[in-house]
Amino acid sequence: MTMERSLKQFEEDRKQAARLAARLLLASGTTAPRVGGVGECTIHIIDDECDIEDLCQQIEGMAGENKGWGFFKRDAAMLRDADAVLIVTSLRSLTDPSDINCNMCGKLTCEYMREAERLPKEPGVAFTGPLCTFRADNVAFAVDGIVSQARNLGIDYGVYWSAGAAAMRMRILPRDTGFALAVAISVTEKSPFRDIPLKYDEMNERTMNDRIIKRLWPQFRSIYS
Repeated sequence: MTMERSLKQFEEDRKQAARLAARLLLASGTTAPRVGGVGECTIHIIDDECDIEDLCQQIEGMAGENKGWGFFKRDAAMLRDADAVLIVTSLRSLTDPSDINCNMCGKLTCEYMREAERLPKEPGVAFTGPLCTFRADNVAFAVDGIVSQARNLGIDYGVYWSAGAAAMRMRILPRDTGFALAVAISVTEKSPFRDIPLKYDEMNERTMNDRIIKRLWPQFRSIYS
C-alpha cells in the first residue's frame, strides 16, 4: 500500500469514526434523565460537509445583526473544522409551560407564559421567548449526556448556542422548538475547539492556506516548470 493510499484510508476511517461517535452521543443524550420524565428534547445530527458549511454561513450572516454577536464569526470558523454537529432542541419550553409554579422564571404562576408577548422573529433576535425554565433545563441534561459520552470515547467537543440559534433560523428543526444548543465534535489530533485566539475567524488554517500556499504555489510552479 502506497503512502498516499494509506493517508486517504486513514482520513476515510477517521470520518467514519466521527459519524459513528455522533450516533453514540445521540443515544447518550437521548437517554439522559429529564425532569418530568417525559420526552421533550430531540437531537439532530449534521455530518455532511456541505450542510455544516450552510450552518456556518448562517452563523456568519447573523454576526452583524446584534452588537453582542461578534463572536459568531469565530464560532463559524471553529465549526468548519467539526466532523459533525449535534443540535439539541427543546420542544415544549416555548409552548407548553410545566404548570407546577416552580418560579424558576421569576413569576409566581405559569399562566403568565401563555399571555406574555413574544419577541418578533426578526434579525437580531435569537429566541423569541419567554421560555419555561423548568423545561428548557432539559436541554442541559441532554447536552450533559452527550458531553459525558464524548469524554468516555475520547471525542473532542464544543458547545455553541450560536449554532443552535442558526439552525432554528434555517428551519431545519421541529417547528415548536423554542430553544436549541449545538455540540460540535471532532476526531483529530488537535481539538479545533480549544486554544482559539480571539480573531480566529481571520487567522485560521483555511485563511492561512489561502494566503500563503494557494496564492504563492502557482508562482513557484511556474518558476520551476
